[in-house]
Amino acid sequence: MKVYNITPMGKPRMTRADKWKKRPEVLRYRAFCDEVRLHNVTLPESGYHVTFVIAMPQSWSKKKRQQHDGKPHQQKPDKDNLEKALLDAIFDDDSRIWDGRVTKLWGETGQIIITEAPLCELS
Repeated sequence: MKVYNITPMGKPRMTRADKWKKRPEVLRYRAFCDEVRLHNVTLPESGYHVTFVIAMPQSWSKKKRQQHDGKPHQQKPDKDNLEKALLDAIFDDDSRIWDGRVTKLWGETGQIIITEAPLCELS
């Protein structure tokens, strides 16, 4: 199991103009990709389980934070957008990835936790 203290983010919808425009969400996404590469995050082609820990808002009360800590995150960003952002940051061509699992949880700080599971033989 590898734990990276990187705040997860979903991949934003981008246009050709984003190559020269400086939209804030695109700049945040590019910073996220740079941080993933800086930490040398890796994933196998199959059998991985990525847990995205989404930081709880500072505005939440202590009671609400205690209630949600470690519980499922059932809001945006979608888990597929989180996974897409991570895969695009790691791989130039992520078409070789064929098996993986994604979970979203609430937490005190943003993290990406990667666990490799042994794959059963296909018959």
